[in-house]
Amino acid sequence: MRQDIQAVLFDLDGTLIDSAPDLAGAANALRAQHGLPALPYQQLRPMVGAGARGMVGLAFGVSPGELKFEALRDAFLAQYESALLVHTHVFADMLPVLAVLQDESCPWGIVTNKNSRFALPVVAGLPALANSGVLICGDTTAHAKPHPEPLLEAARRLAVSPQACVYVGDDLRDIEAGRAAGMRTVAAGWGYLGQGEHIEDWGADFIASSPQQLLKWLEEA
Repeated sequence: MRQDIQAVLFDLDGTLIDSAPDLAGAANALRAQHGLPALPYQQLRPMVGAGARGMVGLAFGVSPGELKFEALRDAFLAQYESALLVHTHVFADMLPVLAVLQDESCPWGIVTNKNSRFALPVVAGLPALANSGVLICGDTTAHAKPHPEPLLEAARRLAVSPQACVYVGDDLRDIEAGRAAGMRTVAAGWGYLGQGEHIEDWGADFIASSPQQLLKWLEEA
């Protein structure tokens, strides 16, 4: 590990874990309750990064501010909460990355916009994430990403300078937050890239198409 990296922070969904099957399952379960057929998984997966807003928007064609949106969003979240860890798992190729960080005593942590209502049980239920040094959720600080506050809070709790941290994420908001916090940023090309997203335009310090590329960059950059 290069000497100027003192900590690595990760986004959760789409970066460390593959939660898309359970989120898509919640959307289709809610559609079934409304007498609608299931949508193909490959159609739902790209919307995971947009959270409940994106999933409900695709599943029911409604947007925030519309009459039915809040009720559908709340029902979707309740459905998801009831089945958080059916298929969700840590990306297999991320396991060696976490192992190297552990072996080299490099602190790592998680900064997610996922509400603690969901993030805490998910992280607690995945043993591979047990060594995370910090977990900052979407409601931990007054602001969520792309505001830098969650990342700055993570660095503070790890007692590491933000400039000595790397933040890895699969959404433009991740890169914007990392840059605003003064951290180096890595765009995770294996994540839930939204439809029409151009990862090259995000302004990340590095684009990793795979966790193996990320590990090589951490070790050789």
